[in-house]
Amino acid sequence: MMAQYLAVKAAHPDALLFYRMGDFYELFFDDAVAAAGALNLTLTKRGKHLGQDIPMCGMPIHSHEAYLARLIRHGFKVAVCEQLEDPAEAKKRKGVVKRDVVRLITPGTLTEESLLDARAHNYLAALALVQNEPGLAWLDISTGTFQVQAVTLPHLPAALARLAPGELLLPDRLLAQPEIMALLAPWKANLTPLPGPRFDSDNARRRLEQLYGVGTLAAFGTFTRAEVAAAGTLIDYVELTQKGKLPRLEPPKRLSAGAVMEIDAATRRNLEFTHSLSGERRGSLLSVIDRTVTGAGARLLAERLSAPLTDPAAIDARLDAIAFFVDGASARENLRDLLAACPDVERSLSRLTVGRGGPRDLAAVRDGLALTARLREVVTRVSALTPVPQSVQENLTALGHHETLVDRLVRALSAELPLLSRDGGFIAAGYDATLNELRALRDDSRRTIARLQATYAESTGISALKIRHNNVLGYYIEMPAKHGERLIAEDRGGTDGSARMRFVHRQTLANVMRFTTVELADLDDRIRSAADRTLALELTLFADLVKEVESRATEIAAAAAAMAALDVAGALAQLAVDHNYVRPLVDTGVAFAVTGGRHPVVEAALRADGGKSFVANDCILADVAADGTDAGRLWLITGPNMAGKSTFLRQNAVIAVMAQMGSFVPASSAHVGVIDRLFSRVGAADDLARGRSTFMVEMVETAAILHQSTDRSFVILDEIGRGTATFDGLSIAWATLEHLHDVNRCRGLFATHYHELTALCDRLKALKSHTMRVKEWQGDVVFLHEVAAGAADRSYGIHVARLAGLPGMAVTRAEQVLAVLERGEQSGQAARVLTDLAEDLPLFAAAMAPGVPATPAITPPITPEEADALAALKALDPDSLPPRAALEELYRLRALLVR
Repeated sequence: MMAQYLAVKAAHPDALLFYRMGDFYELFFDDAVAAAGALNLTLTKRGKHLGQDIPMCGMPIHSHEAYLARLIRHGFKVAVCEQLEDPAEAKKRKGVVKRDVVRLITPGTLTEESLLDARAHNYLAALALVQNEPGLAWLDISTGTFQVQAVTLPHLPAALARLAPGELLLPDRLLAQPEIMALLAPWKANLTPLPGPRFDSDNARRRLEQLYGVGTLAAFGTFTRAEVAAAGTLIDYVELTQKGKLPRLEPPKRLSAGAVMEIDAATRRNLEFTHSLSGERRGSLLSVIDRTVTGAGARLLAERLSAPLTDPAAIDARLDAIAFFVDGASARENLRDLLAACPDVERSLSRLTVGRGGPRDLAAVRDGLALTARLREVVTRVSALTPVPQSVQENLTALGHHETLVDRLVRALSAELPLLSRDGGFIAAGYDATLNELRALRDDSRRTIARLQATYAESTGISALKIRHNNVLGYYIEMPAKHGERLIAEDRGGTDGSARMRFVHRQTLANVMRFTTVELADLDDRIRSAADRTLALELTLFADLVKEVESRATEIAAAAAAMAALDVAGALAQLAVDHNYVRPLVDTGVAFAVTGGRHPVVEAALRADGGKSFVANDCILADVAADGTDAGRLWLITGPNMAGKSTFLRQNAVIAVMAQMGSFVPASSAHVGVIDRLFSRVGAADDLARGRSTFMVEMVETAAILHQSTDRSFVILDEIGRGTATFDGLSIAWATLEHLHDVNRCRGLFATHYHELTALCDRLKALKSHTMRVKEWQGDVVFLHEVAAGAADRSYGIHVARLAGLPGMAVTRAEQVLAVLERGEQSGQAARVLTDLAEDLPLFAAAMAPGVPATPAITPPITPEEADALAALKALDPDSLPPRAALEELYRLRALLVR
């Protein structure tokens, strides 16, 4: 057996081998050690190899998918090695049970419901390089989606960030090319290198033409050689991992250059599209806007959010569908109620076509298709009052008519269905006459077993006698050991054993003994034959049903896609109605005019926190606004910390994305000229794995913006230059702002604490200064979260420090230092003031003295009591105090200082 294991393992060295042994999957050697560590399993041993103990661990067949899911999440690939014959057959020929790998499970080739996220695509992607021209292809084996795209190397990271593939195939020679591997660094754990010949474009073209039965791929569009090579590699890899079984895959569709808004990984992360900065789905944009009620609808919504369109006509088609359901409350509510009961037809269909489906997948197809007629009815019912938009009508047409198939599946499938077809019992009574006869024979035999048990119990006088069954002995007679021993003794003694002599001893356990008889053995054979024939016929009927589903796979897939699209339209309409979102105007101009804009995620958080309101703001970016004023396509935003600058930046980027994905937006009105690329440089994070400091990461992202943004791009930058020395940072921010204005000529928002940058507004005609409003009231600062024209003169950082809980002594000293610095700046003697201030601070004075080491701690300039007295004095209003109260307050302050 171990020789067989080693031979199979040698053919799959890069995968953990799940080796079937009876009712368990076992792992040996290094596979066992790796799996035990990842799954927290007990590591045991089985036999020896080359004088060393063989490590082993395993798991039951019935629960192996839970372990598989954890291994896949850890990045492992798994080869499933099954028994290909009945162990009894191997025993007859005195050999090892035949086994072989029936499937390779990799992160990009999952189909099982338990291994997949129902609300997210799981893409397998391939990158090919033909004559230095890259091509990218991707598919979802669980849904049949298949697309290709020509990319340039600089834009490859953004394309991968959009897809977030579970696995990325690439030629192994690329591993030795540092410039390409640097681009693929975020996906290092997802890479699967393959030999170069697998990416041959000519072989790939022939493979694709053969798969789809066409003489030329021109029937599906025009593809580059690199795109064809990548697509063919995917087909080859899927066939390899599925051991020759290919699922239903749509013909490859080409995503043309510029068809979607390009958004790099940093921007997606900063804007928290699908996951928050903590890595959770909760708190992301998707979590707030997702009102879909089906898995397929959720996947389509996430796909649209990840790839906003750049074609206004296509965007308008999506918006028309949403507007239809916004206006038609009855149609929207009925549609969503029906879809809430719709199973995941896409993934069930894929499992059936790849040979991995079960009776429940047939039921999912049945139940999903049964809804199509009712969906069409609830939508068209309102057409007399409101014309149905073309996009909705196309979906209604795609729903199709499936009455014949649904009727057959309704008649064929029983009410209670097992997960696996091999468990039997899923064909409904009355569907097949032969099956009815076999079941009657099987069930009658069971009644015969019951009568036989009663006869044996009566003839032996053993009331505890039972007839039971297991897979080893078949049917057997079981009785308490004391009765069994007496029965054997009586048989041996020859005493009146006319009835008892028929019993043949089979097995003795701790408390029971087991017997059989010729009569029972004959009945066992007949029952087993009937059960085997029943299951065999059920499996044949199952195969016939699957074959019929496969023959209609194209129509079923179209219906499933239509239901997903209707789900998304209804969900976004419900979102718009619930939260007062409006339809945006998206055109080919370069305007960006949002009035009353809100950040959907922050607004949702405030709503959850006691129903607080979000402060809406306008953002008009244009050389000339609609009213003829000079609005400025680039805004410089100054203002205090905590006043809402970052939220304002992010909300406008989010509104742009929502508009171009074809959604209503959180605003009073919105006009967005198509944006080709969106860039965001906000937040602060390092990249220790690649040896990058926080400031280096900031500069790399800023460099990408300055190199790649165009006059159709939208850019948001927050506090560029803050990670280095003040003058260095100011210089970098200054130069960046000039470059965006003069060279890139993009629309954008630039937030900063460098108030000196406002001087640029006098020289750069498309740059306008705005600030976050605050109000000072009785010595306190109130953040209004309102954006207004103008510039801030203070950042109120010390106020925020006080709110954060800095010790009062530190806050007071900070105020003193700030006052000194501001006086020096006003008098034009900043350098002199800094020197005087440093001499007043022991730490700075020590640092400036040549040859004198710095003091390890700062000597407090005032005591805590003095700080409290100073704070109380500042809060005092002498004019409001009567003489007696003023005198008492004076004594109290003196008591604080003199102790």
